Amino acid sequence: MLAIGTTAPEFALPDQNGVMHSLKDYRGQKVILYFYPKDMTAGCTKQACAFGELYPQFREKGAVVLGVSRDSVASHKRFEEKYGLPFTLLSDTDKEVIQAYDVWKEKKNYGKVSMGVVRTTYLIDENGIIVKAFGKVKAADNPAQMLGELE
Repeated sequence: MLAIGTTAPEFALPDQNGVMHSLKDYRGQKVILYFYPKDMTAGCTKQACAFGELYPQFREKGAVVLGVSRDSVASHKRFEEKYGLPFTLLSDTDKEVIQAYDVWKEKKNYGKVSMGVVRTTYLIDENGIIVKAFGKVKAADNPAQMLGELE
């Protein structure tokens, strides 16, 4: 996980509509940048839907929510449409941003060891500095937790 107080790595990734987004596009706003393993899975769906429900409150507090996974633009589009997600999903199929944010880790599942995205959320301030970092977050609780961090 990246250290609090450091500059968040810049990126340019396509969203669920194929539109490119860069971190610098969001200067002047707080950014909730959350990394999740896979579209349409139980935990990831709970997390995304909870972010979606709270999205108006994030906007009221001057924050945007950006979700990042290795899924394709097309997969993100299906995920957005199926659950009515109101925020941006970014596709990092090459894992460049996932690795830059240090969330590609060894994971153990039922005794099997593999590499994957560890569910991690960063709060980045208006100047592009990481002010909060949470690793191995609980999917269902993370959105409310992040809203609380904006108080």
